[in-house]
Amino acid sequence: MMSATPPRIAVPARTVHRFVEVDQVEVFYRESLPERPDAPVVLLLHGFPSASHQFRRLIDTLGRHYRLIAPDYPGFGHTRAPDGFTYSFERLADVVERFTERLGLTRFAMYLFDFGAPVGFRLALRRPDRVVGLIVQNGNAYAEGLSEAAREFTALTPDTPGADQAVLDLFTQDATRAQYEGGTADPELIAPEGWLLDQHFLDQPGRKHAQRALAYDYKSNIAAYPDWQAWLRKHRPPTLITWGSRVPFFPEPGALAYLSDLPDAELHLFDTGHFALEDHLPEIAPLIADFLTRTWA
Repeated sequence: MMSATPPRIAVPARTVHRFVEVDQVEVFYRESLPERPDAPVVLLLHGFPSASHQFRRLIDTLGRHYRLIAPDYPGFGHTRAPDGFTYSFERLADVVERFTERLGLTRFAMYLFDFGAPVGFRLALRRPDRVVGLIVQNGNAYAEGLSEAAREFTALTPDTPGADQAVLDLFTQDATRAQYEGGTADPELIAPEGWLLDQHFLDQPGRKHAQRALAYDYKSNIAAYPDWQAWLRKHRPPTLITWGSRVPFFPEPGALAYLSDLPDAELHLFDTGHFALEDHLPEIAPLIADFLTRTWA
């Protein structure tokens, strides 16, 4: 009798977990250790209400062949910011920019997801020579990508009656879970530790203060959309768009709007919600690998 051939096992990447000090901020980050020292570099920029752990499976899948680096912003995850830190998207971009300098990153693609878009586009405007390509997943840069609910929420100010309660309601466990499961065709594909870990960090001392400040500052990103769009038209970065089309805040028109400035962008829409990597990693990871191989070359 012939023995059965064992299945070919995809070996996951080795990943290190480190801190680096950036202007008195202890930035936590995950970094894969690829087999080749000259492997393409990708800066993975996470969204709300998450942190670098949202990329853990993507890093496992692609990290042997690409150098994937995912920092936690101040106010998120394991990163520790000093008392008195000013939480704004401009300051998050300051820290991420200095983070790339501390790691000696001079050439990289960026994965822009949710809050990662305002952080990443600010970095791109400052360092356009370093950005070789974009992977955009529900990272909005257009008015067309704002749902009615998003327009109402981002218009809130601290003086708006009921605004603080509306913002604080976003930091509850029910809301965090809904961010993960909302819009998915099969919630059983969503691992519960993702939203449970996010909620753990949201409940840490000072974190709701940080997230409240960022919620009220989000309108600064909308004001910057024309600048980001002008950057896209000028530099025409190779761009892969993988978009969850059933997201209540940043719906499908936000993905299509990129094509007005980047007609050569590669667009893929997925029937899912906010965290598309949670239930569509098998479809998205090969797209990213193919894009990075072509873009880096």
